[in-house]
Amino acid sequence: MKNENTNSRRKFLDKGLKIGIITAISGIGLSKLASKLTAQTDESSGDKMELMTTDGTIIQVDSSEVMEMDTSKKHEEYNVREGMPNRKFVMVIDLAKCKNALKCQTACNKQHYITGEHAWLKVYKMQEDEDTAPYWMPTTCMHCDHPACVTVCPVDATFKRRDGLVLIDNERCIGCRFCMAACPYSTRVFNWSEPNQGEITMLMDMENQTEHNSAEFAGLPSVKGTVDKCDFCPHAIKENELPHCVTACPNGVFYFGDKYEDTVTNGEETLRLSKLLEEKSGYRLMEGLGTKPSVFYLPPVDRLVDFKEGLESFTDFKSVDTQE
Repeated sequence: MKNENTNSRRKFLDKGLKIGIITAISGIGLSKLASKLTAQTDESSGDKMELMTTDGTIIQVDSSEVMEMDTSKKHEEYNVREGMPNRKFVMVIDLAKCKNALKCQTACNKQHYITGEHAWLKVYKMQEDEDTAPYWMPTTCMHCDHPACVTVCPVDATFKRRDGLVLIDNERCIGCRFCMAACPYSTRVFNWSEPNQGEITMLMDMENQTEHNSAEFAGLPSVKGTVDKCDFCPHAIKENELPHCVTACPNGVFYFGDKYEDTVTNGEETLRLSKLLEEKSGYRLMEGLGTKPSVFYLPPVDRLVDFKEGLESFTDFKSVDTQE
């Protein structure tokens, strides 16, 4: 009985392996398969490929009978307000690695053209109580699964995509700031004036005269009288690139990835999201509110950096270098 079970399992695994191989061949088609089943072709390569028919039967086909299909139309289906199907973007911030280098903030400010009093990404000096050691804590928009900001927006300027990103359409935004009042994490900022980064401003204005989707305006000037916030860099994600804060951080503090794939990376190492959160006791801010943030934190234990090193770059309430 034991031998029969073993043999059955081997057969199942063998068939499963074949099906897995077949499934992986996503860029081929069977336009000539019908003729192969009914008659022999004149030319044959001699190389065989295993494929599966619609009824689940494994068959062998000459490789000359398989042709590549054009899959370029997939990219045309992307819609900035809908997002990417079958994706759920998340971020993990390792507090044990942060030393307030502010490279993440500088990169975010530059790439998103941020000026004014407050950056989208802020690093706070934190301390639980007088008996615990202080640590540095980067904060971004939490891109909640149940975002309060979306609920209160009267003009649908703030919206949530199916891939988890919460974005703002500045052409719709009327500056009522209801979303700022509703956000429990205080991560939104209001543009009280036009952006000013000296010569960078003029160059960006000249380069960005072309039409663009205001819901994906990263790298373009902010709009006076509207609300802004961290957007997880959708313009970079669309090109299979990491957000700017992730790539700019010299200490690998930020991990970004897909929750459905259970994978995150900081550009140097790629880890299993579930395993990382379990082993490092990952948590989310204010989980009791039911907002279900997409940003996870790893506690500042076994720290890899000296907290005092970050004091050289720390200034209260200043997060953007403006140019006169």
